[in-house]
Amino acid sequence: MAIQLENQFYTSNFKLKYKPQNPHLIKFNRSLCIQAAASISGKKLVQSGTVKAISPKEAIPVMNNEGFLLLDIRPIWEREKAHIPGTLHVPLFIKDEDYSILTLLKKWVHFGYIGLWTGQKFTTINPTFLNQVESSVPNKDEKLLVVCGEGLRSLMAISKLHEGGYRNLGWLIGGFNQAKVADFPSVEGTDKILQYATIGGVSYYFLQLLNLIESVGKKDS
Repeated sequence: MAIQLENQFYTSNFKLKYKPQNPHLIKFNRSLCIQAAASISGKKLVQSGTVKAISPKEAIPVMNNEGFLLLDIRPIWEREKAHIPGTLHVPLFIKDEDYSILTLLKKWVHFGYIGLWTGQKFTTINPTFLNQVESSVPNKDEKLLVVCGEGLRSLMAISKLHEGGYRNLGWLIGGFNQAKVADFPSVEGTDKILQYATIGGVSYYFLQLLNLIESVGKKDS
């Protein structure tokens, strides 16, 4: 899928007169294709039943009764806000440390359109993700419940893990964003609210203001 999309990018179907010569741009396009293919592959694994879809409400019972180990693949800054104690953490995305001119331009655009409002950092795929998981979980028959914030990045992760030989995988439906407080009673971190861990920037302060207004309204009623 990734190869097909990348080849189409350079064909006459798109009527491009010139192929991009900047190696960083080519790398960026290739990365997008790979990410899209991994997400589609992960979705198919869930739809086919190869990967078990687990709701946030079912997560703790499945971990306690079926022996699933929760694998948190969120970036470190999201996990620091709120996480389940005793769970495995291997980030699928890490901070992009590339400081080439093109990447700096992309970071500037990202900050203006996304980062400032959501607090999301400019990231790149962790190139040692699978190796890190294998180091922590060498037994590939181990049951892993893969989770992220929204359920999208975890689809990419289960695709990579399945390709790497892991066959007993679970996917948390909707990620931590769909979890209720009662679903995960024990939470650690600076905020300790799993649903809000992906929110930052200006949006975070708007959220705090709304929560304050709501709490004041409840007291007055």
